[in-house]
Amino acid sequence: MLATDQTILREAETWRRAGRGVALATVIETWGSAPRPVGSHLVIESDGNFLGSVSGGCVEGDVIAESLDVIADGRARVLEFGVADETAWRAGLSCGGRIRVFVERID
Repeated sequence: MLATDQTILREAETWRRAGRGVALATVIETWGSAPRPVGSHLVIESDGNFLGSVSGGCVEGDVIAESLDVIADGRARVLEFGVADETAWRAGLSCGGRIRVFVERID
């Protein structure tokens, strides 16, 4: 069972109040067959713990790695994954669609 948006955002706030660096990844656009809808969230804290999903597990590893960079430097990023993208195939996004994910630090 996937965590609800409320649960994900509550955990982000709990981690932030505990003094941990926190990033929020959100699906902002999809094309074709995509594993998660627009608005899906994944929250990541500076130790690599996470909650939620932006792709049902297909590209979470890459999103988490980028999120740790966002936590470190504070610069938001837009990530794109799709079937034509070599990274997406390596990461397992073979559903035939494309997704764009916005990653931002939560201060």
